[in-house]
Amino acid sequence: MTETTARNVRETVESGAAETAPENTALAVRELTKSYPARRNLLGRVVETFDAVKGVSFTVRRGETLALVGESGAGKSTVGRMALRLIEPTSGSVSVLGEDITSLGVSDLRRVRSQATMIFQDPFKSLNPRAQIGYSMSEPMLAQGGYTAADRAKRIERLLDRVGLTSHHLERYPYEMSGGQLQRVAIARALVTDPEIVVCDEPVAALDMSIRSHVVNLLRELQRERNLAYLFVSHDMSLVRVIADRVAVMKRGELVECCDAGTLFANPRHEYTRTLLSAIPAPHPSRRTFRPARS
Repeated sequence: MTETTARNVRETVESGAAETAPENTALAVRELTKSYPARRNLLGRVVETFDAVKGVSFTVRRGETLALVGESGAGKSTVGRMALRLIEPTSGSVSVLGEDITSLGVSDLRRVRSQATMIFQDPFKSLNPRAQIGYSMSEPMLAQGGYTAADRAKRIERLLDRVGLTSHHLERYPYEMSGGQLQRVAIARALVTDPEIVVCDEPVAALDMSIRSHVVNLLRELQRERNLAYLFVSHDMSLVRVIADRVAVMKRGELVECCDAGTLFANPRHEYTRTLLSAIPAPHPSRRTFRPARS
């Protein structure tokens, strides 16, 4: 990368990830880095590391959706998990609703995780296969404490109804439900403690195309109703175009572009972003922005 190109990347990222007023900031990550051992010597000591994430910084404002995009292996999901300290960062800091959570202990972190939750890609893996849906939904409240049995039952019933399910589903096990139903359970479970921030890690990637739009519409409706901030991890640029307010683009562990969604789709500045956008399926072959080479 030339010096001029590197400077343009920094300017683009810094302008898109610029500081937001503290009262409007839901989530802020600063210089997040995650390194893994790449090679050890005969004594088992690490002599070489691999940086999966390299100095990533951005903010997510209250009530907005920031999409974190890039190809597989770019480090998107790692950043999403570090934002909730499900994975510990090697360096850098994370602030949730103005509170630095980087060094918090277990009890304080449990409190924070009632305010910032996560929806995982595969509900079959994120929900306990041996637990009934009712118990799985109550787990976040049991971990947080302070909820009576009546409170828990009322919240669960209300949220199940909101996501289009009924109390009849409470006694079912995950294997007795479809993928779409389970992801609705996962969404309701993520909201049961009234969080302000939700990290959505490829929340519709494991679902059939026929039900993806229903789940996306549900996420948007819940965001409007609750003023939720979403960190939306995805590789699907056509989906990002629909749901995102701003977009942060990652390549090989680094943030290369961050700006408003409209600006990014109309005038991407980084070559890698243009490559991602060129892969979006065209509604009709005549509307392709490129032509495949003739043999």
